[in-house]
Amino acid sequence: MRIVIAEDSAVMRAGLAEILADSDHEVVAAVGNADDLLAAVDEHHPDAAVVDVRMPPGYTDEGLRAAIAIRRNHPATGVLMFSQYIETRYTADLLGAAPGGGAAGVGYLLKDRVADVDEFVEALSRVAAGGTALDPEVVTQLLGASRRTDGLGTLTARERDVLALMAEGRSNAAIAGILVVSEKSVEKHIGNIFSKLGLPPSDADHRRVLAVHRYLGS
Repeated sequence: MRIVIAEDSAVMRAGLAEILADSDHEVVAAVGNADDLLAAVDEHHPDAAVVDVRMPPGYTDEGLRAAIAIRRNHPATGVLMFSQYIETRYTADLLGAAPGGGAAGVGYLLKDRVADVDEFVEALSRVAAGGTALDPEVVTQLLGASRRTDGLGTLTARERDVLALMAEGRSNAAIAGILVVSEKSVEKHIGNIFSKLGLPPSDADHRRVLAVHRYLGS
């Protein structure tokens, strides 16, 4: 992968760059503010950008706003957001930023997840490939907040578990392994989720992405 890193901490930038280089990925730019991030993406057209939510000068949502611009202007570039805090509103804003409001190619992790190098690199790879990678803690809060939404409130506890793992970007096989059930059971739960959310089969739409986006954007 070709990657741009945007993180105001020089130590964190260097650490991320080293992790990615050790995993045989190319960091084409490592910057410390949102303006330089946008310039780097315009110049290099990377496969993915790793972006801190809060960056100079205001340390509020500069990184988020830059990420939204990337999602709109460079939809082929995956965006993996980082934060020290669970900020569910930012996740929903980011998920709705791509053309068509699709949830593909986006991730949101808490910074302490970087301590697990394999998990971090695997999440970034999923995002670069057009998948999703959401921190389990973020998913838990989003799912809890969205249970009041029509359709979502009818899901069983097991169906919510499956949907949460789908939002993390897990495959059916991975979900089956985590929940210790068969892949056939997972497929049945996913079929029930699609039915309850009113997502019929369609050649034009990716129902898995739509299901995840339904509650993350609620």
